[in-house]
Amino acid sequence: MAAAGKKVFEVFVSRVPWTVASKEMKEYFGQFGNVKKCLMPFDKETGFHRGFCWVGFSSEEGLQNALQKDPHAIEGSKLQVQRNRKAFVGKRPGKEEEES
Repeated sequence: MAAAGKKVFEVFVSRVPWTVASKEMKEYFGQFGNVKKCLMPFDKETGFHRGFCWVGFSSEEGLQNALQKDPHAIEGSKLQVQRNRKAFVGKRPGKEEEES
């Protein structure tokens, strides 16, 4: 869990096409700064990701660079990108998530 005063350099990304994997998300957001992680929850029943993810940068500069660009588009789809103010700590026992 993140410490109470620790800065969070994450964006929450929604409207992610089902054809895009976390590797592509890391590559795309890597143009804005060093990507530390990409958490993309999957639906166990369908096997597909749930259409959203969290992308964590190692610095505030990467975060700000990503937030300044609008629109974000990948594979022809416009992504919705917003600042994530709390560290993602939603891993629950038994839930599979892809982290790179």
